[in-house]
Amino acid sequence: MEQFPGKERALGMYQKMFLIRTYEERIYYLFLEGIMPGTIHQSHGEEACAVGMLYDLRPDDWMASTHRPAGHDLAKGVSVRAMMCEMFGKAEGCCGGHGGAMHTGDIRVGAIPANAIVGGNLPIAAGIGLAFQMQKKDNVCVCFFGDGASNEGSYHETMNAAGLWKLPVVFVCENNLYSATTSIKLTCVLENVAADRAAVYGIPSEVVDGNDVLAVNAAAGRAIARARSGGGPTILELKTYRHGGHSRNDACGYRPKEEEAYWFARDPVHRFRARILEEGAATEEELVQLEEAVQAEVEEAVEYAKAAPFPPNESALEHVFWKEES
Repeated sequence: MEQFPGKERALGMYQKMFLIRTYEERIYYLFLEGIMPGTIHQSHGEEACAVGMLYDLRPDDWMASTHRPAGHDLAKGVSVRAMMCEMFGKAEGCCGGHGGAMHTGDIRVGAIPANAIVGGNLPIAAGIGLAFQMQKKDNVCVCFFGDGASNEGSYHETMNAAGLWKLPVVFVCENNLYSATTSIKLTCVLENVAADRAAVYGIPSEVVDGNDVLAVNAAAGRAIARARSGGGPTILELKTYRHGGHSRNDACGYRPKEEEAYWFARDPVHRFRARILEEGAATEEELVQLEEAVQAEVEEAVEYAKAAPFPPNESALEHVFWKEES
């Protein structure tokens, strides 16, 4: 068990985790009510991965996400209001209302707009790492991917280059046991789909309890320090579990009930909350106050986004091709 941090740090991590959970729960019901357009791929149950990995990144470090980006973006510092506006397709959205759920992000805080192609963000992250290296900067890029992406060609090509060139990238496999609706047991013979392959690329790896935010954060600290000092990439495989389906239309009928019960009992948000109380880092009243403030922030963002203007029609022609600035 990792050493428990001080009160301020523990509550900071919990606030981020609770924010992600509250935001995604609110989004879910907005879709059910038919108020919000499009679709969603949520990360309920994976909050410890996002917060543990990104909590100590600098603002000028970058992060590359997947088609399930909300938790990563909020953990990296994208504002709740900008995220909510994006979900409603509004002009003040973090991507101007053009991206939607699978393409959120904000370059200003180092969150690259997410890539919905499975494994598509891996070579991009390597390119970012190469740029940092060529510019002789000590910046780091954290790149998330799922267990399914570990079987893509882009994964193997990227890892080969990253290991060879010692790029300052931390590759993070959120192994939630399913590639969309297919069990990883049907697509890979290895138990650790990313970490067990790391040696062939000359990249060190760790397998981590992805539902323990302190364990994730400790592993992140080691990997980020290694990348920042010129030691090259690390592959972290975080064992976790999404509470919901692949997307909002997935009822999860393919998952064994006993498997769900095991993982739901290891809910990372509830688990860390209980640890905070156990360690005496905060009282029940303090946690309730924190949670109510987060819920109010999310609700304010919903109301703001509902009233915000849509982007003008002509904006659909912007950012389509590169235009040299005069």
